[in-house]
Amino acid sequence: MKPDEGDEGTGSAGHGAAAAAADRRDGPLIEMEKAQTAEFTRILTAGGSAVTVWADAVGRQPDKPFLLSGAEVHTYRDVDNMANRTANFFHRRGFRKGDTVALLIYNEPTFVWTFLGLAKVGVKMALLNTNLRGQAMMHCFRIAGATSLVVGQGQPLLDATLELLPELQAEGATIWLQGSAPPPAGVSALDGLVQQESDQPLPSPVSITPADTLCYIYTSGTTGLPKAAIILHGKFLAISYTLVHYAGVQSDDIFYITLPMYHTSGLALGLGTAITKGATVAFRSKFSVRHFWDDCRRYNATVIIYIGELLRYLCTAPERPDDKDHKVRLAFGNGLRPDIWEQFQDRFGIPRIGEFYGMTEGPMGLINVHNKVGAVGVASPAYRTHKPFTLIGCDIDTGEPIRRKDGKCTEVKIGAPGLLVTPVPPDAPYTGYLGKPELTEKKILRNVFQDGDAFFNTGDLMMIDRDYFIYFVDRVGDTFRWKGENVATTEVAQVLSKMAGVQEVNVYGVKVPGQDGRAGMASIIPQPGQKPDFRRWYRYITTKLPTYARPLFLRLTQQIQVTGTFKHQKAALVKEGFDPRRVKDPLFVIDNAKKSYVSLGETAYRKIAGGQARL
Repeated sequence: MKPDEGDEGTGSAGHGAAAAAADRRDGPLIEMEKAQTAEFTRILTAGGSAVTVWADAVGRQPDKPFLLSGAEVHTYRDVDNMANRTANFFHRRGFRKGDTVALLIYNEPTFVWTFLGLAKVGVKMALLNTNLRGQAMMHCFRIAGATSLVVGQGQPLLDATLELLPELQAEGATIWLQGSAPPPAGVSALDGLVQQESDQPLPSPVSITPADTLCYIYTSGTTGLPKAAIILHGKFLAISYTLVHYAGVQSDDIFYITLPMYHTSGLALGLGTAITKGATVAFRSKFSVRHFWDDCRRYNATVIIYIGELLRYLCTAPERPDDKDHKVRLAFGNGLRPDIWEQFQDRFGIPRIGEFYGMTEGPMGLINVHNKVGAVGVASPAYRTHKPFTLIGCDIDTGEPIRRKDGKCTEVKIGAPGLLVTPVPPDAPYTGYLGKPELTEKKILRNVFQDGDAFFNTGDLMMIDRDYFIYFVDRVGDTFRWKGENVATTEVAQVLSKMAGVQEVNVYGVKVPGQDGRAGMASIIPQPGQKPDFRRWYRYITTKLPTYARPLFLRLTQQIQVTGTFKHQKAALVKEGFDPRRVKDPLFVIDNAKKSYVSLGETAYRKIAGGQARL
């Protein structure tokens, strides 16, 4: 008797007509990826790096516009000259290959030539999240081993730096400020000194290989403070070549990038792909709903890079007669909900959406090349033989794999959510994070199917449907995703626990109807005998945490449930959410207009659930 497809495992064996059809469907994709791998191997064998690919692009078309920002137009030659000046500046001051410089810069041309200039010297760059403040920012600077900090234009960046100035000086750090504003004491002006340098290449070019570190990109990980994911030159190129093969990006494309350069999508998929093909990049320092399509028209953009939240914001804006008056042919990114996908594509007339799945620190990626709404890629038996990955059973509340009596894991059935894991080949060890080896080791599962094997744990729940498309379901464990950022609950809890009037706190993410990801919520036991000062709490939270990590909802309680090992239990809290009909404890919601947290009753809840309140 033929087995029902719903009873199949997700392994590479597969059964039935659906599996055979999916194998045929994915055949061309497999062949394309094999050709891509062969081409990329040739590039790496020849010693390819971000520096060599950039040099090739400049050599092919030096006078072509490369960067567009406001009224500014910078050609490939212009940017290379500024990169050379930057390289000569740092090299003459003793910076050498293997040193580390931290960058705290918004999306602007100065980021690009600073990045390229330091890369030419072989200096590693710690790309600091411009939303970070206080000890989280200091932690990122310190773990990278940085000796200098380059601060871009913008008073918020300077304020964040000055807050940490004594600690940075204690570390012996040199701080450089870009822009025309006079630097305060303890900070040195950079632009004038760079302009005085030669615009010619370094007298002795630095030898850089694909295995050398280009930069560190920070991720919240699953617990604790941000971790520094190691981005090798080879990995940067691998990501940068993605759109070339999957989406047919050409040199006449114009990228419009509003995602920050300190993230992989903006840096590698956006800037890196444009360099690879000799295309043009248009910048805006921060995403703006009001200016987005006007910018696309102004720059004649043909490709946009997104996260799901970005497209949702665009769809919530009032409709305009010129919504389809643009030249964008491709939107490429991740985290797009199916309902927003169709709404966005229909309203703005985007011919193609390229949804992908990947992690900055992860060794694998998936791409939806079929424009299948909601899917992040394909998972036919043939494809998973070509690119191995598996979905295994896990405890939804803890994220831990479920192991049988023999200690091994089990693949989930078609249609069931499972933890996405991918094998780590013995000859290609996982690079992972900078710092303590245990940070990297935590991402590896061992003895999954047989003794001695090793799998990378993505920490994500995925699902494969009967047509063998694969879908992202949710994050697991102590991390949730909000506003396109991963938020570690332990990090937020550490900050809130130091707030005046707080005895104990448990942080988790809750679903908000109509919103992507999960919003932050904190269950707080107030200090006995102290009345919560919500205005003071608001000031503390908005000062200490970036926007995406701030809890939107507070729940005042008298007891926090813990496990036998004294770990906070979150499952029941997550399930109850912020619905006052289900929660007996007093609930409060952030009110940025009043600069406080205000009582959350049923009327306010209905407005939030109905999308009538802005979060």
